[in-house]
Amino acid sequence: MEKGSFPKDFLWGSASAAYQIEGAWDEDGKSPSVWDKFVRIPGKTFKGTTGDVAVDHYHRYKEDIALMAEMGMKTYRFSIAWTRIYPNSMDEVNQKGLDFYQDIIDVCLENGIQPMITLYHWDLPQYLQDAYRGWESRQIIEDFEKYAVTLFKEYGNKVKYWITMNEQNIFTRLGWQSAQHPPGLSDEDKLHYQVNHHAFLAHAKAVEKFHEIVADGMVGASFAFHPSYALDTKPKNVLAKHDFDDLKNYWWMDVYAYGRYPRAAMKYLESKNIAPKIQEGDFELLKSASEKVDFMGVNYYRSDVVEHNPEDGVDNSGIVNVSGKKGTSTETGMAGIYKSPLNPHLPTTDWDWTIDPMGLRIGCREITSRYDLPIIISENGLGAFDKLEEDKSVHDPYRIKYIQEHLKQIKMAIDEGSDIIAYCTWSFTDLLSWLNGYQKRYGFVYVDQSEYESNPSLNRYKKDSYYWYKNIIETDGEAIWE
Repeated sequence: MEKGSFPKDFLWGSASAAYQIEGAWDEDGKSPSVWDKFVRIPGKTFKGTTGDVAVDHYHRYKEDIALMAEMGMKTYRFSIAWTRIYPNSMDEVNQKGLDFYQDIIDVCLENGIQPMITLYHWDLPQYLQDAYRGWESRQIIEDFEKYAVTLFKEYGNKVKYWITMNEQNIFTRLGWQSAQHPPGLSDEDKLHYQVNHHAFLAHAKAVEKFHEIVADGMVGASFAFHPSYALDTKPKNVLAKHDFDDLKNYWWMDVYAYGRYPRAAMKYLESKNIAPKIQEGDFELLKSASEKVDFMGVNYYRSDVVEHNPEDGVDNSGIVNVSGKKGTSTETGMAGIYKSPLNPHLPTTDWDWTIDPMGLRIGCREITSRYDLPIIISENGLGAFDKLEEDKSVHDPYRIKYIQEHLKQIKMAIDEGSDIIAYCTWSFTDLLSWLNGYQKRYGFVYVDQSEYESNPSLNRYKKDSYYWYKNIIETDGEAIWE
């Protein structure tokens, strides 16, 4: 193993999402998103938390970017709220929304930080959901293309790195199979795959337009990748691992990179009458776009163990740990195909997510061998309970260790041939963790925000991990070996 430093042009970064950090949910012309409505349904989020204020990045972005610059960050990945750009209809652009993100981009560039834009991080305009049920209709393809083209034309001369979709596999599964995300449907398996097909086509339309508009830019999608291990050497468990990969990983990555679905997975969906309806020209579009994708975006938090699941076995309706009480989540899977028990050889977070640094290296090598694409690690981080001490310090050695061990594996993957061009932690500041509220903290910067305070200060405080990551960047990663 060669220790040493990372490439000199490696992009050390961090990431965020508009709904989770911005707040200002109804300011300067912004309209409600599906999340603004969903969080108001009793019981959907921890302690009823919402993104109405979030961590007030909308009013404090200059302060936050100044902290990024002081750290030495090379890239900042953020998403754009569709509801700020086309707030009331797809016929009228909101100039105040365009100006807000233009200013973020300019402030980043002034501080030597490369902006990395995510077009869609789950906050669909509510009016599109009301008009034609959003992703359930093919109309979304045309509207997403128009939205994407608007942003490419507005910012493409300043922004090189673009991500079309964030974790399409997650927002579709939790929205149409387990009712944990908007639009709150469960067991709609056929619709789940149809929604995904529409999202793939929307992604493809955006990619096609991108290279017509943005000179020398790079575009791809970010996928929540769960590398998998068979529970043991029993053939039925090894087969379950292959089915898991086809239905949970390759179903998305193969479309992004090849423009086609895995054959065995499609045959299975057809046998269950839940395969998506595909129209003439769809595969031609997906194939064409796949040849223009510049990287595979990877959001990595965990690996999965896989074993065979009997016909009467568990399904997607398991309990998800949103409280941080370790051991409260339950097993999920696809009946008759696979299930995912905990890995007895690995520790877990308080939210029952497996901690597996080597899994990231395994995943990068798999992407390199299967797709031969550059990789952007668009998210990786540890959600934990952090404590603000009386002297306003925050000691988070567990986060430092988590990131350090993952970075070691990334360096090894690079040495083994993976072309990894960027690493974005999740996240820079603490933020609203969707269903988990504010108690699940990910940032290098502690934000005084809480489910338990009616008027928190929202002040920013640097954690120990902030200073540690600063040193990592200054040494081009060589300090990870200390």
